Amino acid sequence: MSMKIDILTLFPEMFQGVFEESIIKRAIDEGKVQISLINFRDYTDDPHHKVDDTPYGGGAGMVLMCQPIFDCIESIRTPESVVVMLTPDGVPYQQRMAYYLSEKKHIILLCGRYEGFDERIRSICDYEISIGDYVLTGGEVPAMVLVDSITRLLPGVINERSHIEDSFNENYLLDYPTYTKPRVFRGMEVPEILISGDHQKIDEYRYQESLKRTKERRPDLLK
Repeated sequence: MSMKIDILTLFPEMFQGVFEESIIKRAIDEGKVQISLINFRDYTDDPHHKVDDTPYGGGAGMVLMCQPIFDCIESIRTPESVVVMLTPDGVPYQQRMAYYLSEKKHIILLCGRYEGFDERIRSICDYEISIGDYVLTGGEVPAMVLVDSITRLLPGVINERSHIEDSFNENYLLDYPTYTKPRVFRGMEVPEILISGDHQKIDEYRYQESLKRTKERRPDLLK
């Protein structure tokens, strides 16, 4: 059975083209994942189709209302669903979460807008995720990030070894440097060990290079 991903957004047009290329398109065509875009404005009971209102206590901006989002999620949620709110104050997204979500049958991604969600909407979500310590105009781009990172992990979408050897996997080190032809380019040579044919030494070299790169660029991962 394929995975189903529902994306709740006020701007479904933003996703045009994103899922029509490369690995995600192939996964869709092969029936490994189903992706639906749902405009939760369609679920509002407001006669003017409003989905937001001014914040209690005052302040700038508008806040997304409970009713349309609750009704939308409740209409599609099943016992197998996982609801993910995409928000700047969520937990940082990491590869281990991508693996965890790739094992689920139905994921609902909730994209925010404006000044954010009514706090009570958190009660209907299973997880709150952030893709970084910065602010975007909405949750659509983070939703694209999650779909890409999850879809590539589904069985049969790409060669399993390809994602097992990615950065952040297993030992949580950054990936080692890779090279291809020509052996020499503008005076820069491919390391001799990589053309030695000694796979044990190559594996050790790559591990040491991963460790070195991680120490230099992301020492926080080693903690």
